[in-house]
Amino acid sequence: MRGYFGIGIHGVNKPFNVGNLFRTAHAFGASFVYTVDAQYTKRKGNKADTSKSLEHTPFYAFPTLEDMLLPKGCQLVGVELTEDAIELPSFRHPTQAAYILGPERSNLPQSTIDRCDHIIKIPMKFCVNVGVAGALVMYDRVQSMGRFAPRPVRAGGPTEELPTQTSHGSPIFRKGSPFEESPPGVPEKWDE
Repeated sequence: MRGYFGIGIHGVNKPFNVGNLFRTAHAFGASFVYTVDAQYTKRKGNKADTSKSLEHTPFYAFPTLEDMLLPKGCQLVGVELTEDAIELPSFRHPTQAAYILGPERSNLPQSTIDRCDHIIKIPMKFCVNVGVAGALVMYDRVQSMGRFAPRPVRAGGPTEELPTQTSHGSPIFRKGSPFEESPPGVPEKWDE
């Protein structure tokens, strides 16, 4: 899969659910995890984070939203149940993305929503815990951006093989390049 993603939470109510979110992020291959304006301790989170993800995935603890730094080109994607949010099955994930979820028992602050490039929602009747919401978003990202055989029309597994990945071939050099091959019998340019 091309690109990268990170996932984090603005505020923390239940550290065990954040530990679960970070463990799931580790399993889905997140490039980084983070918190914003949150009191999160590795000790409490490790009770749910059985993979000890913070030993394998970079972790950033931003004291405030203003302190949050993302890599250049990385788009911030808020996950929140709002009227105008894009429903997850209709969302095209950015190649470079950082997803941010709100704390349980509360919503993403308006200042965070204003900073987001996109707001998405999971089509459901009410909010689920942050670990489940994050897992659904990451699964959708992997499913929509990964390389998988097409789904069959009928129930069951794929009936078609996954097409072989095309090779990019050997490099093509422009004329005058010192690496361009010389015709047989002609000395190399740098040997002249």
